[in-house]
Amino acid sequence: MSQTVKEVLDFVKDNDVKFVKLTFCDSFGNIKNISIIADELPSAFEKGVSFEAYSVGGFVDPEESDLLLYPDASTIQLLPWRPQHGSVVRFFCKIRHTDGRDFDGDGRGLLASAQNKLSQMGLSCLIGSDCEFYLFKLSESGLPTLEPHDMAGYLDVAPFDKGENVRRDICLTLERMGIKPISSHHERGPGQNEICFKVNDALMAADDLLTFKTVVKAVANMNGLHASFMPKPLKNEIGSGLHINLSLIKDGDNLFAPTRLSGSKEAESFVAGILAKAKEMALFLNPTVNSYERLENNEEIEAYNQIAWSYLNGRQLIRIMKDGLAKMQLRSADPSCNPYIAYALLLFAGAEGIEKGLKLPKELDMKDESVESLPEDLTSAIQLAKNSEFISKYIPRKTLDKFFEYKENEYKNYSLSKDKDAFVVRTYFNKI
Repeated sequence: MSQTVKEVLDFVKDNDVKFVKLTFCDSFGNIKNISIIADELPSAFEKGVSFEAYSVGGFVDPEESDLLLYPDASTIQLLPWRPQHGSVVRFFCKIRHTDGRDFDGDGRGLLASAQNKLSQMGLSCLIGSDCEFYLFKLSESGLPTLEPHDMAGYLDVAPFDKGENVRRDICLTLERMGIKPISSHHERGPGQNEICFKVNDALMAADDLLTFKTVVKAVANMNGLHASFMPKPLKNEIGSGLHINLSLIKDGDNLFAPTRLSGSKEAESFVAGILAKAKEMALFLNPTVNSYERLENNEEIEAYNQIAWSYLNGRQLIRIMKDGLAKMQLRSADPSCNPYIAYALLLFAGAEGIEKGLKLPKELDMKDESVESLPEDLTSAIQLAKNSEFISKYIPRKTLDKFFEYKENEYKNYSLSKDKDAFVVRTYFNKI
């Protein structure tokens, strides 16, 4: 919904809006917000709203000044689960310094620059997400437990599938917020669910994913459950992935549509570029210790760690799909990532693949030990990203240094922990 500031202010007045949530994302994908009274919204548009940036993960040092949130008028959304009288709206925000400069660590700004790079090449990218999550029961005191909501399996139905009504409520809420669900079902893990929603342009797709995660957690809580997007919350069960679907558009045509890709060298080079940078980008697509527990090389568990592509084999890193909206699907990412940074790097890598005319490797349907794989753990991913000219070219140095420092400390604490399983649950289960 594209709105001018005047239209937004009229909407707020006409709909008895009392509170406004100014939403953004820290460097590590955690959703943050400040609430203001609706009467303060005109000032927020004009002057921004200040926050202590050094208290937000990965942003600035304590001695640096605060940052300002400027609501993006085009992102206004009523929150359907809030009261109808004295209702609440939410905006995603641009982040700036107090002198008006854009903040380099703003992931939305990074993704916008990636979109602009493609646009200068006469291209655009539509992105959709297939996102998996687990539902867990709450204790008598209302705290999350590791007991799954049900013991159902893939595509099971009620009464085995107890998540059916929760998924329905999630989908209805998403529709009311302008996000169109495509399908929903029970996944293979006990209490595991998946919802797929319609594609959007890259920046709005990242906004949609954050909205989706917020809706899932809110609806689950209203149903007396805890929703977790932790990559692998149950040690002996399948993990939760974020399958990222990308369609490349040129002159209104989808470049993935030609038969078996042979009609578009640009689409081939786009995929080749992503494959070429997959190892270097892994830290930002799979940013936690727990991410690599999901990706471990176990034949009994779907792991997408082999850097290859296929039309048919869903276990490869990338699958080219011809049904519905033709697309490439990256299958390695997980919901713990910062979608703005993750999507931006994918677009930059694809664009570089086109600029360099990279050749798409041979399709690979079976496992091949000679093919490179993603890093095996978080510390390996950190080193690959640290040594990457590609990563340092696009992510500002200060943001990178803070990201590396935080993740190195995270892995160090994990390594020193006597009970590593407990560390993983304590660190990620309630936060992702």
